[in-house]
Amino acid sequence: MATARSPQPSALSPSPVAIARNESTTLFADSALGTLKLTVYLTVAIVLMIADHRGGYIERVRAALGAAIEPVYRVAALPAQWSNDARLALADRSHLAEQNAELGRKLMLAEAALNRYASVEEQNQRLKRLLDVQTSLGLSAQLARLIEVDPGPFHRRIVLNVGSEDRVAVGQAVIDASGVMGQIVETLPHTSTVMLITNPTQAIPVAIERTGLRTIAKGGGNADSLELPNIPISADVKIGDRLITSGLGGVYPAGFPVGEIRTISNDASGLFAAAIAAPSASLDRSGEVLVLHEIADPIGPPEVAPAFGPPAALAGDEPSPSKAIKP
Repeated sequence: MATARSPQPSALSPSPVAIARNESTTLFADSALGTLKLTVYLTVAIVLMIADHRGGYIERVRAALGAAIEPVYRVAALPAQWSNDARLALADRSHLAEQNAELGRKLMLAEAALNRYASVEEQNQRLKRLLDVQTSLGLSAQLARLIEVDPGPFHRRIVLNVGSEDRVAVGQAVIDASGVMGQIVETLPHTSTVMLITNPTQAIPVAIERTGLRTIAKGGGNADSLELPNIPISADVKIGDRLITSGLGGVYPAGFPVGEIRTISNDASGLFAAAIAAPSASLDRSGEVLVLHEIADPIGPPEVAPAFGPPAALAGDEPSPSKAIKP
Protein backbone atom coordinates (compact mmCIF):
# COMPACT_ATOMS: atom_id res chain seq x y z
CA MET A 1 0.00 0.00 0.00
CA ALA A 2 1.40 3.23 -0.98
CA THR A 3 1.65 6.03 1.49
CA ALA A 4 0.83 9.67 0.66
CA ARG A 5 3.70 12.01 0.59
CA SER A 6 3.56 15.54 1.65
CA PRO A 7 4.48 17.92 -1.08
CA GLN A 8 8.00 19.12 -0.91
CA PRO A 9 8.56 22.79 -0.92
CA SER A 10 9.74 24.11 -4.12
CA ALA A 11 12.95 25.96 -4.34
CA LEU A 12 11.20 28.95 -5.98
CA SER A 13 8.44 29.40 -3.34
CA PRO A 14 9.42 31.25 -0.18
CA SER A 15 9.41 29.48 3.01
CA PRO A 16 6.82 30.19 5.70
CA VAL A 17 9.49 31.40 8.05
CA ALA A 18 10.65 33.97 5.54
CA ILE A 19 7.10 35.23 4.88
CA ALA A 20 6.41 35.69 8.55
CA ARG A 21 9.70 37.54 9.02
CA ASN A 22 9.05 39.92 6.12
CA GLU A 23 5.49 40.76 7.30
CA SER A 24 6.72 41.48 10.80
CA THR A 25 9.39 43.80 9.51
CA THR A 26 6.98 45.81 7.28
CA LEU A 27 4.44 46.25 10.05
CA PHE A 28 6.90 47.55 12.52
CA ALA A 29 8.49 49.72 9.85
CA ASP A 30 5.14 51.46 9.04
CA SER A 31 4.38 51.93 12.72
CA ALA A 32 7.66 53.63 13.37
CA LEU A 33 7.25 55.93 10.35
CA GLY A 34 3.73 56.93 11.45
CA THR A 35 4.94 57.63 14.96
CA LEU A 36 7.71 59.78 13.58
CA LYS A 37 5.31 61.73 11.39
CA LEU A 38 2.94 62.25 14.30
CA THR A 39 5.77 63.49 16.44
CA VAL A 40 6.86 65.93 13.75
CA TYR A 41 3.33 67.19 13.29
CA LEU A 42 2.82 67.68 16.99
CA THR A 43 6.12 69.48 17.24
CA VAL A 44 5.21 71.81 14.37
CA ALA A 45 1.80 72.43 15.86
CA ILE A 46 3.26 73.26 19.25
CA VAL A 47 5.81 75.57 17.68
CA LEU A 48 3.10 77.32 15.64
CA MET A 49 0.90 77.67 18.69
CA ILE A 50 3.70 79.19 20.69
CA ALA A 51 4.65 81.49 17.84
CA ASP A 52 1.07 82.53 17.28
CA HIS A 53 0.56 83.11 21.00
CA ARG A 54 3.60 85.35 21.20
CA GLY A 55 3.67 87.01 17.79
CA GLY A 56 0.12 86.63 16.42
CA TYR A 57 1.35 85.28 13.11
CA ILE A 58 -1.63 83.02 12.52
CA GLU A 59 -4.02 85.92 12.97
CA ARG A 60 -2.09 87.92 10.40
CA VAL A 61 -2.13 85.04 7.99
CA ARG A 62 -5.85 84.56 8.55
CA ALA A 63 -6.45 88.26 7.94
CA ALA A 64 -4.41 88.19 4.77
CA LEU A 65 -6.24 85.12 3.53
CA GLY A 66 -9.59 86.71 4.46
CA ALA A 67 -8.72 89.88 2.58
CA ALA A 68 -7.75 87.81 -0.44
CA ILE A 69 -10.91 85.69 -0.31
CA GLU A 70 -13.35 88.55 0.50
CA PRO A 71 -13.78 89.69 -3.15
CA VAL A 72 -14.70 86.13 -4.04
CA TYR A 73 -17.41 86.17 -1.38
CA ARG A 74 -18.70 89.50 -2.63
CA VAL A 75 -18.83 88.35 -6.22
CA ALA A 76 -20.64 85.20 -5.12
CA ALA A 77 -23.13 87.28 -3.11
CA LEU A 78 -23.86 89.75 -5.94
CA PRO A 79 -26.81 87.85 -7.51
CA ALA A 80 -28.56 87.51 -4.18
CA GLN A 81 -27.92 91.18 -3.36
CA TRP A 82 -29.21 92.33 -6.75
CA SER A 83 -32.34 90.24 -6.34
CA ASN A 84 -32.90 91.65 -2.86
CA ASP A 85 -32.32 95.22 -4.06
CA ALA A 86 -34.78 94.74 -6.93
CA ARG A 87 -37.38 93.33 -4.56
CA LEU A 88 -36.89 96.21 -2.12
CA ALA A 89 -37.06 98.72 -4.96
CA LEU A 90 -40.36 97.32 -6.17
CA ALA A 91 -41.71 97.16 -2.63
CA ASP A 92 -40.58 100.74 -1.90
CA ARG A 93 -42.13 101.98 -5.14
CA SER A 94 -45.40 100.27 -4.35
CA HIS A 95 -45.32 101.60 -0.79
CA LEU A 96 -44.50 105.10 -2.01
CA ALA A 97 -47.34 104.94 -4.52
CA GLU A 98 -49.79 103.87 -1.82
CA GLN A 99 -48.45 106.51 0.55
CA ASN A 100 -48.73 109.16 -2.16
CA ALA A 101 -52.31 108.16 -2.87
CA GLU A 102 -53.14 108.25 0.84
CA LEU A 103 -51.56 111.68 1.24
CA GLY A 104 -53.47 112.92 -1.81
CA ARG A 105 -56.73 111.67 -0.32
CA LYS A 106 -55.97 113.31 3.03
CA LEU A 107 -55.08 116.55 1.27
CA MET A 108 -58.38 116.54 -0.59
CA LEU A 109 -60.26 115.87 2.64
CA ALA A 110 -58.36 118.66 4.38
CA GLU A 111 -59.13 121.10 1.55
CA ALA A 112 -62.81 120.07 1.61
CA ALA A 113 -62.90 120.52 5.39
CA LEU A 114 -61.21 123.90 5.07
CA ASN A 115 -63.71 125.03 2.45
CA ARG A 116 -66.52 123.78 4.62
CA TYR A 117 -65.12 125.64 7.63
CA ALA A 118 -65.04 128.83 5.56
CA SER A 119 -68.64 128.22 4.50
CA VAL A 120 -69.67 127.50 8.08
CA GLU A 121 -67.92 130.65 9.25
CA GLU A 122 -69.75 132.69 6.62
CA GLN A 123 -73.02 131.06 7.63
CA ASN A 124 -72.32 131.86 11.28
CA GLN A 125 -71.73 135.48 10.33
CA ARG A 126 -75.06 135.58 8.49
CA LEU A 127 -76.84 133.98 11.43
CA LYS A 128 -75.21 136.47 13.79
CA ARG A 129 -76.40 139.37 11.65
CA LEU A 130 -79.90 137.87 11.59
CA LEU A 131 -79.81 137.47 15.36
CA ASP A 132 -78.69 141.06 15.75
CA VAL A 133 -81.53 142.18 13.48
CA GLN A 134 -84.03 140.07 15.41
CA THR A 135 -82.80 141.51 18.71
CA SER A 136 -82.87 145.09 17.49
CA LEU A 137 -86.33 144.76 15.94
CA GLY A 138 -88.18 143.97 19.09
CA LEU A 139 -90.55 141.92 16.91
CA SER A 140 -91.51 138.28 16.87
CA ALA A 141 -89.41 136.68 14.14
CA GLN A 142 -88.85 133.06 13.14
CA LEU A 143 -85.66 131.73 11.57
CA ALA A 144 -86.13 129.80 8.32
CA ARG A 145 -83.82 128.27 5.72
CA LEU A 146 -84.09 128.28 1.94
CA ILE A 147 -84.59 124.83 0.47
CA GLU A 148 -85.49 125.74 -3.13
CA VAL A 149 -85.15 128.71 -5.48
CA ASP A 150 -87.26 129.47 -8.55
CA PRO A 151 -85.40 132.25 -10.40
CA GLY A 152 -87.75 132.32 -13.37
CA PRO A 153 -88.39 135.72 -14.97
CA PHE A 154 -92.07 135.63 -14.01
CA HIS A 155 -91.92 133.78 -10.71
CA ARG A 156 -88.89 134.81 -8.66
CA ARG A 157 -89.90 132.76 -5.68
CA ILE A 158 -88.11 130.90 -2.93
CA VAL A 159 -89.26 128.01 -0.76
CA LEU A 160 -88.62 127.91 3.00
CA ASN A 161 -88.44 124.94 5.33
CA VAL A 162 -91.25 126.20 7.59
CA GLY A 163 -94.98 125.98 6.99
CA SER A 164 -98.40 126.19 8.57
CA GLU A 165 -97.40 123.69 11.24
CA ASP A 166 -94.74 126.22 12.29
CA ARG A 167 -97.26 129.10 12.61
CA VAL A 168 -96.40 130.57 9.20
CA ALA A 169 -99.31 132.22 7.38
CA VAL A 170 -99.90 133.85 4.00
CA GLY A 171 -99.04 137.55 3.95
CA GLN A 172 -96.21 137.49 6.49
CA ALA A 173 -93.12 139.53 5.60
CA VAL A 174 -89.74 137.85 5.06
CA ILE A 175 -86.44 139.68 5.59
CA ASP A 176 -82.77 138.87 5.78
CA ALA A 177 -79.96 140.66 7.57
CA SER A 178 -79.76 143.33 4.84
CA GLY A 179 -83.39 144.15 4.08
CA VAL A 180 -86.82 143.07 2.86
CA MET A 181 -86.98 139.97 0.67
CA GLY A 182 -90.69 139.44 0.07
CA GLN A 183 -93.82 137.97 1.61
CA ILE A 184 -95.40 134.55 2.09
CA VAL A 185 -97.88 133.75 -0.70
CA GLU A 186 -98.46 130.03 -0.14
CA THR A 187 -98.12 127.68 2.81
CA LEU A 188 -98.01 123.92 3.20
CA PRO A 189 -97.72 121.97 6.46
CA HIS A 190 -93.91 122.08 6.45
CA THR A 191 -92.94 124.46 3.65
CA SER A 192 -93.91 127.90 2.46
CA THR A 193 -93.41 129.92 -0.72
CA VAL A 194 -92.11 133.49 -0.70
CA MET A 195 -92.69 135.95 -3.53
CA LEU A 196 -89.64 138.18 -3.84
CA ILE A 197 -90.02 141.95 -4.03
CA THR A 198 -88.43 141.91 -7.51
CA ASN A 199 -91.36 139.92 -8.90
CA PRO A 200 -93.18 142.04 -11.52
CA THR A 201 -96.51 141.47 -9.72
CA GLN A 202 -95.23 142.73 -6.38
CA ALA A 203 -95.49 146.29 -5.09
CA ILE A 204 -94.23 147.55 -1.74
CA PRO A 205 -94.93 150.96 -0.12
CA VAL A 206 -91.62 152.68 0.53
CA ALA A 207 -90.28 156.01 1.70
CA ILE A 208 -87.07 157.83 0.85
CA GLU A 209 -85.13 157.83 4.08
CA ARG A 210 -83.50 161.23 3.48
CA THR A 211 -86.65 163.20 2.68
CA GLY A 212 -89.51 161.00 3.88
CA LEU A 213 -91.16 161.03 0.45
CA ARG A 214 -93.55 158.08 0.14
CA THR A 215 -93.93 156.16 -3.10
CA ILE A 216 -94.37 152.64 -4.45
CA ALA A 217 -91.58 150.26 -5.48
CA LYS A 218 -92.50 147.55 -7.98
CA GLY A 219 -90.64 144.51 -9.25
CA GLY A 220 -88.50 145.47 -12.21
CA GLY A 221 -87.78 143.82 -15.47
CA ASN A 222 -84.54 142.42 -14.05
CA ALA A 223 -84.15 140.04 -11.17
CA ASP A 224 -81.99 142.54 -9.25
CA SER A 225 -83.89 145.80 -9.69
CA LEU A 226 -86.91 147.71 -8.40
CA GLU A 227 -88.86 150.34 -10.33
CA LEU A 228 -90.20 153.54 -8.77
CA PRO A 229 -92.59 155.07 -11.34
CA ASN A 230 -94.67 158.21 -11.00
CA ILE A 231 -92.32 160.23 -8.78
CA PRO A 232 -93.25 163.91 -8.90
CA ILE A 233 -90.89 165.81 -11.11
CA SER A 234 -90.33 168.35 -8.37
CA ALA A 235 -89.53 165.76 -5.69
CA ASP A 236 -86.13 165.84 -4.06
CA VAL A 237 -84.75 162.47 -5.17
CA LYS A 238 -81.06 161.74 -5.66
CA ILE A 239 -78.98 158.80 -6.74
CA GLY A 240 -77.87 156.90 -3.63
CA ASP A 241 -81.02 157.65 -1.61
CA ARG A 242 -82.04 154.72 0.56
CA LEU A 243 -85.53 153.28 0.42
CA ILE A 244 -87.20 151.96 3.56
CA THR A 245 -90.62 150.46 4.21
CA SER A 246 -93.20 153.13 5.01
CA GLY A 247 -95.43 150.84 7.05
CA LEU A 248 -98.46 151.47 4.84
CA GLY A 249 -100.47 148.50 3.67
CA GLY A 250 -100.03 146.50 6.86
CA VAL A 251 -97.68 143.90 5.37
CA TYR A 252 -94.21 145.25 6.01
CA PRO A 253 -93.42 147.03 9.28
CA ALA A 254 -91.98 150.51 8.86
CA GLY A 255 -88.25 151.19 8.81
CA PHE A 256 -86.87 148.12 7.02
CA PRO A 257 -84.30 148.71 4.22
CA VAL A 258 -85.71 148.02 0.78
CA GLY A 259 -83.17 149.32 -1.72
CA GLU A 260 -80.97 152.14 -2.97
CA ILE A 261 -81.68 154.36 -5.97
CA ARG A 262 -79.26 153.79 -8.85
CA THR A 263 -80.69 155.78 -11.77
CA ILE A 264 -83.28 158.59 -12.23
CA SER A 265 -84.93 159.60 -15.50
CA ASN A 266 -88.09 161.31 -16.79
CA ASP A 267 -90.96 159.24 -18.12
CA ALA A 268 -92.38 159.58 -21.62
CA SER A 269 -94.85 162.30 -20.65
CA GLY A 270 -92.23 164.42 -18.93
CA LEU A 271 -94.56 165.03 -15.98
CA PHE A 272 -93.12 162.41 -13.68
CA ALA A 273 -89.72 160.95 -12.88
CA ALA A 274 -88.91 157.26 -12.75
CA ALA A 275 -86.13 155.67 -10.74
CA ILE A 276 -84.45 152.29 -10.67
CA ALA A 277 -83.28 150.92 -7.31
CA ALA A 278 -81.14 147.95 -6.32
CA PRO A 279 -82.60 145.74 -3.56
CA SER A 280 -80.87 145.88 -0.20
CA ALA A 281 -81.53 142.21 0.58
CA SER A 282 -79.25 139.52 -0.79
CA LEU A 283 -82.00 137.93 -2.84
CA ASP A 284 -79.68 135.53 -4.67
CA ARG A 285 -77.26 134.80 -1.83
CA SER A 286 -79.14 134.57 1.46
CA GLY A 287 -79.48 131.08 2.88
CA GLU A 288 -81.29 131.98 6.10
CA VAL A 289 -84.13 134.46 6.54
CA LEU A 290 -86.50 135.74 9.19
CA VAL A 291 -90.26 135.38 8.95
CA LEU A 292 -91.97 138.25 10.81
CA HIS A 293 -95.03 137.34 12.87
CA GLU A 294 -97.88 139.70 13.48
CA ILE A 295 -97.99 141.33 16.88
CA ALA A 296 -101.24 142.34 18.46
CA ASP A 297 -101.78 146.09 18.32
CA PRO A 298 -101.89 147.43 21.89
CA ILE A 299 -104.05 150.36 20.77
CA GLY A 300 -107.75 149.74 21.38
CA PRO A 301 -110.56 150.17 23.90
CA PRO A 302 -109.47 149.69 27.51
CA GLU A 303 -110.47 146.60 29.33
CA VAL A 304 -113.61 146.82 31.48
CA ALA A 305 -112.60 147.53 35.06
CA PRO A 306 -113.89 145.06 37.63
CA ALA A 307 -116.69 146.19 39.89
CA PHE A 308 -115.75 147.59 43.26
CA GLY A 309 -116.21 145.36 46.22
CA PRO A 310 -114.72 142.26 47.81
CA PRO A 311 -113.57 139.36 45.69
CA ALA A 312 -116.22 136.94 44.58
CA ALA A 313 -114.69 134.19 46.73
CA LEU A 314 -115.31 136.30 49.87
CA ALA A 315 -118.54 137.98 48.92
CA GLY A 316 -120.67 134.92 49.66
CA ASP A 317 -124.29 135.09 48.67
CA GLU A 318 -125.51 138.25 47.02
CA PRO A 319 -127.46 140.45 49.46
CA SER A 320 -131.18 140.44 49.03
CA PRO A 321 -132.91 143.67 48.07
CA SER A 322 -134.33 143.94 51.60
CA LYS A 323 -130.83 143.95 53.07
CA ALA A 324 -129.45 146.51 50.70
CA ILE A 325 -128.12 149.63 52.37
CA LYS A 326 -130.07 152.68 51.47
CA PRO A 327 -128.22 155.92 50.97
